[in-house]
Amino acid sequence: MNVVFYGLVLLACLSAAFFGTPGEVGKAAMDSAKSAVELAIGLVGAISLFLGLMKIVEEAGGLKVAARLIRPIMVRLFPDVPPEHPAMGAMVMNIAANALGLGNAATPFGLKAMKELDTLNTEKGTATNAMVLFLAINTSGVSLLPTGVIGLRALKGSADPAAIFPTTLLATTCSTVTAVIVAVLLSRLPLFRGPESQRLADEAIKARREKSAPGELVPLALFVGAIGAMVYAVYRLGEAASAWILPALILSMLTVGVVRKVKLYETFVAGAREGFMLAVGIIPSLVAILTAVGMLRKSGGLEAITGFLGAYTAPLGMPAEVLPLALIRPLSGSGAFALTGDLISAHGPDTYIGQLASTLNGSMETTFYVLAVYFGSIGISRARHAVPAGLAADLMGVIASVLAVKWLLAH
Repeated sequence: MNVVFYGLVLLACLSAAFFGTPGEVGKAAMDSAKSAVELAIGLVGAISLFLGLMKIVEEAGGLKVAARLIRPIMVRLFPDVPPEHPAMGAMVMNIAANALGLGNAATPFGLKAMKELDTLNTEKGTATNAMVLFLAINTSGVSLLPTGVIGLRALKGSADPAAIFPTTLLATTCSTVTAVIVAVLLSRLPLFRGPESQRLADEAIKARREKSAPGELVPLALFVGAIGAMVYAVYRLGEAASAWILPALILSMLTVGVVRKVKLYETFVAGAREGFMLAVGIIPSLVAILTAVGMLRKSGGLEAITGFLGAYTAPLGMPAEVLPLALIRPLSGSGAFALTGDLISAHGPDTYIGQLASTLNGSMETTFYVLAVYFGSIGISRARHAVPAGLAADLMGVIASVLAVKWLLAH
């Protein structure tokens, strides 16, 4: 992130010297810093609301329910990890937490999963197939509840803040499927040869797959069918259906708490308090990125870069204005969120650019940050095919976001 921040400011200064705009660049730095603080303060309410609701779901056991849903498919995706090994439980909980938008809870589970996976690895320092696949799924941005982006759209006056719920779901699904396929295919190439222990584990894969019961997938299939029905309803009915997503989501989350006899008010307040601290905590990151981007924009450099690339991407549905977001999302989550807010403010939350930016932000992940943190925690120096698998997921996230917005929202 240090390189990104410094690089943007350096490029802004060089562009200012070339285009003759140093005065405008200096003013943009001050204006952008002010806008970043205003954006963060405006988000306090929305973030507090969603984290308060998620706290109720978490206390009601929603995370465990999600884990039970995805466990059958996890056993099939990771046949070289014993089903009852601690690594499997940690991975299931991590992916379930990510899917529900509980990023703070997902990271500890992820670190635990990596530590446990390393106990199965006899060649320390080299990533196993299971490690790479687990990281690929994490970097694909798998998410069912893009609560942060919905809150941002509501702050910016969207007539239907949750309209990007089905587009994000569709895009992140495509991204995750791509991550899995690419990770599995690349693991078979000699270039990305795995550790010696991987060969021994591969011998038991076929037998373990034969022992799995197909009936375990029924609950997951029903859940996927329900999600698919919702996406189809939004496609057929448009705003008449998507407008009900947010009210229904809030009511269902509270209802889960009532059924499970959770103390709604106390639990909500506890979660909202965490949301408040989170919103305040992102102010420095927003100031840094928005200041750098604001300087680059006023210098004329960003317009020159996106103008050149946009001539090729615009016919494909990717306007030049959204390109910086697509490029910075794999590098910085806070930076991408800041750019999303900037695009929504400039073009409107319900325009094509606003909807595409919202979907992109919700369906991609900070690939390099995740790889650095998770692999760094266990001393992995040979990541094998983790980077190309993660970048393939990011690329599919961009493509799927464009197609999803055009299919579901632009008709």
